[in-house]
Amino acid sequence: MSKITKEDALEYHRSGKPGKIEVIPTKPYSTQMDLSLAYSPGVAEPCLEIEKNPYDAYEYTAKGNLVAVISNGTAVLGLGDIGALAGKPVMEGKGLLFKIFAGIDVFDIEVDEKDPDRFVQAVKAIAPTFGGINLEDIKAPECFEIENRLKKELNIPVMHDDQHGTAIISGAGLINALELQNKRIEDVRLVVNGAGASAISCTRLYMRLGIKRENIVMVDSKGVINSKRENLNAEKKEFVTDRDISTLAEAMAGADVFLGLSRADILTPEMIQSMNERPIVFALANPNPEISYEKAKASRPDLIFATGRSDYPNQINNVLGFPYIFRGALDVHASQINEDMKLAAVYAIAGLAKERVPEVVNAAYNIKRISFGPEYIIPKALDPRLLTCVAPAVAKAAIDSGVAGKEITDWDAYKNSLRARMGYDNKLMRGLTDMAKQNPKRVVFAEANHVNMLTAAVTAYKEGICKPILLGNNEMIAKTAARNNLDLTGIEIVNLRHDDEYERRCRYAEILAKKRERGGITVDEAYEKMFDRTYFGMMMVETGEADAFITGTYTNYTEAVEIAKNVIGIRPEYNHFGSMHIVSTKKGTYFLADTLINPHPNEDTLVDIARLSVHTVKFFANEPVMAMLSYSNFGAEKSGSAAKVHRAIEKLHENYPELLIDGEMQLNFAMDKTLRDKTFPFNKLAGMDVNTLIFPNLSSANLAYKLFLEMGVNDSVGPIQMGLNKPIHFTDIESSPRDILNLTTVAVVDAIVMEQINKNK
Repeated sequence: MSKITKEDALEYHRSGKPGKIEVIPTKPYSTQMDLSLAYSPGVAEPCLEIEKNPYDAYEYTAKGNLVAVISNGTAVLGLGDIGALAGKPVMEGKGLLFKIFAGIDVFDIEVDEKDPDRFVQAVKAIAPTFGGINLEDIKAPECFEIENRLKKELNIPVMHDDQHGTAIISGAGLINALELQNKRIEDVRLVVNGAGASAISCTRLYMRLGIKRENIVMVDSKGVINSKRENLNAEKKEFVTDRDISTLAEAMAGADVFLGLSRADILTPEMIQSMNERPIVFALANPNPEISYEKAKASRPDLIFATGRSDYPNQINNVLGFPYIFRGALDVHASQINEDMKLAAVYAIAGLAKERVPEVVNAAYNIKRISFGPEYIIPKALDPRLLTCVAPAVAKAAIDSGVAGKEITDWDAYKNSLRARMGYDNKLMRGLTDMAKQNPKRVVFAEANHVNMLTAAVTAYKEGICKPILLGNNEMIAKTAARNNLDLTGIEIVNLRHDDEYERRCRYAEILAKKRERGGITVDEAYEKMFDRTYFGMMMVETGEADAFITGTYTNYTEAVEIAKNVIGIRPEYNHFGSMHIVSTKKGTYFLADTLINPHPNEDTLVDIARLSVHTVKFFANEPVMAMLSYSNFGAEKSGSAAKVHRAIEKLHENYPELLIDGEMQLNFAMDKTLRDKTFPFNKLAGMDVNTLIFPNLSSANLAYKLFLEMGVNDSVGPIQMGLNKPIHFTDIESSPRDILNLTTVAVVDAIVMEQINKNK
């Protein structure tokens, strides 16, 4: 990850609308009737219903999806007691995480009050507004009293994430680490360095998981908390040891597990070497752990090691927990987050780490084939399955433990509703961007003198997404950059028509002529084509001198498609290639194919498009449920394009029966499963929500995609090329810099995945 400067951070927070979150209307407001319903006189009716039955607030207001992130600013991150107002950016950031990971709305509340009694009274007074309260950055020991009192005195979930978030995530990691190290939790000896809110909560949770009290030693800044110590607070007294030891080094001798929530570099290799065989070390001090990853791993090859950092394996990250814990609690109108719900989250997170990891997650983390083991004991923060894994586990625990006000009986339907929530933001592009930044590739931009493409290339370079190679005239590109205040420092420019590129043009011509010698292309003809930026750029990718190629702002895409077939070629298992757009809507994420390549596909082309779509949708960690669209349903029309689609479905059902696809069907039947199942009960997709739409021709696909855009989808990505041997991606003249930047990100991820596939061959 590139270094974040002070100016970058300040500009991020002040640019556009200051801050990170906002409130938006969720109901119509364009007419006088709308306004009368929203406020006066219509608003009186739900008010009266809530007066009669306070629980109706969940039905008529946003209470059931609204969490308060509340702090007094006394223990903000690593900054300490900086005050309520100075802590507001952190609370807004927490609100943003709630929204993007779990679709939960947040009001951040900064309370300028350090006295626990007065703080509790303030929170109690505003509690009716919310469905849950996330306490944040409140110092110990006051945080214990504040949370305990609020949990007793309020009937909504209250959780101090600084305490319980780390406990839950590290608890999941501990379960899996012990399994891998072949140790029983009731036998292990634990050393905890740090005795603040998080350390106390972690240790208590570990005891509920099975660690015995007599096997725990806790160390604070003054040494081991032992029976000789005086003036200990109630929380520290809970962990007094009778062992005659006083230093961390003494405590570490013979220990099985170390948990650090203290400060950097306090743990030495010698201390780790003194631990039992197959030790576990969770060094969670931020930003720098109690011992560096490199030193720890060098000290013991049999070690399992975790930190709070994203640049090392096994990151203990609270974002794996709190959004989904509150999601599950809110969805059953829980009155609290109890121990059963926390343990349910622990076991759900631990269990997810043992499941097969989707390609999109593998790609996000240096393209290793991630699987359960010493370097992967907990899921990654970008794993999209966390929402549908953790939230249902927490909701079920709330129901089973008797603190839920609402039952869930159809758990499959609930998980589907959670998936639909994932369409509320651009988390798809966030995930892809994070992947690209992990391993930026060389991307050729064909029309670099076009301001939109040049802007996208410069932005991608600045953000660490790719290493751009600009094709075109140096002087023209420089002038375009100067007119638009774009800094080209560090970016490679290739003038393919310059004399300096003569030898490369000759070499490319020889390669292309050899490749197409049975296609009627001579070396001389191939050489002339090397003055064309589309041919030249694709040859850069074909020869491995670049990793991906973007074209289309000037070039006619139909010409570029034909060139791609000749230079790059279609993957051998297919006879056709296609493209896909991904759109993120309030109803969820939808995959649309083919939106660019095949104007009039026959049934065989449609079969390939469907097969290619399966691979692409799965790459993005979704299970494809596909509808092949037409203007008729299931054979009602016997001629024209409908019959073509019908024949394609027959071939797919016969040759690929495992695919979840059906048709031909009209769009409304594809989108409305209740209508579809009632009218056509024989359909293969019964009870399932379609997420992938296969169109009968390019006109319908392109029109549908652009209609999505005009109607205001939250985000879109594409066109994503499906089926070529290498990452060649096409945009068009209407593409904005953001569109091209998104496509560049996809191209980089495409190149990363292809690189990994080739390594594994």
